[in-house]
Amino acid sequence: MAIQGPIPIGFDQVFPHGCYIVGEVEQVKDFDASTNGRTVYAKDKSTGELVWQVAVMDADPTVKAGQKTVSVKILSPVQPVPPAPLPGLPFVPVEFDAMTVTAYVGQNTGRLAWSIRARAMRAPRSAAVPAPVKNTSTAGKEAA
Repeated sequence: MAIQGPIPIGFDQVFPHGCYIVGEVEQVKDFDASTNGRTVYAKDKSTGELVWQVAVMDADPTVKAGQKTVSVKILSPVQPVPPAPLPGLPFVPVEFDAMTVTAYVGQNTGRLAWSIRARAMRAPRSAAVPAPVKNTSTAGKEAA
């Protein structure tokens, strides 16, 4: 098979309605390498960079409640800093750059699942505000 390893994917393909941070950025522990009293942190096998994770809520209104929160892993030599909160919003909107997904079979469910990784997180790019539409209708005007 030609597909080997993580599959590159765009943020808009994973989160077409956007997503929001709902947890802290935490360093991922390597449970296999850690021993009693000695914590070892995970490193990416191909880059050697530290692995961090953050819980995000998918803003897609069609996603079931139990599937709305997912973990995104971020490869970075230092702890990634979330974007600043926006006034009036209960959650912090976020976007991820250089995303990949890797398919795996969930141990508990036996179902296909996806591991989501990114190289960076940032504030969402502001959407362009459309220009006001001029009313060119002649309705209600009398012809001269």
